[in-house]
Amino acid sequence: MFIEDALWIFFFSIIISEVSIFIDSTLNKLLPWKDRTVKRLLIQGFLQIVGSVLIVMIINAIVDCTSDNLPEMDSRKEYTLLGQWVATNIVISLIISGFNTVDYLLQNWKRTAVEAAQHKIRASKHKQAAMVAELQALKLQIDPHFIFNNLSVLSELILEDQQLGYEYSEKFARVYRYLLVNSKKDIIAVEEELKFLDSYIFLIEKRIGEGVVFKIDIQEEYRSMYTLPLSLQLLVENAIKHNQTSKANPLEIYVYTNSEGELVVSNTFLPLINKPDSSGVGLTNIIARYEILGYTKPIIEKTEDKFIVKLPLI
Repeated sequence: MFIEDALWIFFFSIIISEVSIFIDSTLNKLLPWKDRTVKRLLIQGFLQIVGSVLIVMIINAIVDCTSDNLPEMDSRKEYTLLGQWVATNIVISLIISGFNTVDYLLQNWKRTAVEAAQHKIRASKHKQAAMVAELQALKLQIDPHFIFNNLSVLSELILEDQQLGYEYSEKFARVYRYLLVNSKKDIIAVEEELKFLDSYIFLIEKRIGEGVVFKIDIQEEYRSMYTLPLSLQLLVENAIKHNQTSKANPLEIYVYTNSEGELVVSNTFLPLINKPDSSGVGLTNIIARYEILGYTKPIIEKTEDKFIVKLPLI
């Protein structure tokens, strides 16, 4: 008798499981949880209960029709037993449905999480591509005034002193070659930038004369570190562009490294009466490149008599 009851329970469980899975999968297509959760919960619960009752009634009818030797049972007891079967199967059905629902929601959550991660990766790649394009545009910015001013000085020197004109043209070619080659790099050794600055200062001194005074003091331990290409040149050019330069009161530009390991460009503050138009290739360019590359931003300090820019070494 025990084995027979166990087989009946197993048989009922299999049928109820299949019906529950069918209802769950059908509703996943017709009424997904993410669309209308409350409505889905009510409809699924109702269908599970109705399905369980129908299964019990159908199987009970089949048993009555096929079994002639069943003992007579009091109608009240029969209804009680039937009610217990219905309640038991409803509970089993709802439990199975609950497991199916949890599994579906977990799978849907995983799928949503993967899609969100993929979307985030795509957005990150697009952002990175845009940043690279912006960085390349910033690198290629060269102040046209730099070229025209030096060509003008070169033509005058050739007429006055051919030897000096030749030396100036050689330095100018070296500077311009450096601009073309190294402007495409993200970072460059401080030592290389200083060699370039030396040639650039030569051009400045021949162009302005005693109106500007340079002092370079870079400690040896920092020369092997890195900075952004053209950063020193842009800061020197920025200082000359926005300040007065005269023999009586020369502009002093000091390039050095401090105890914090920063590359510092300091100049005396002698602002022009009429401020020049900004070309956007000086200080703005440097700050933008530091931000895009993800390095610590430069520090800008301004006092009554000095303008200081501190570049973090890399």
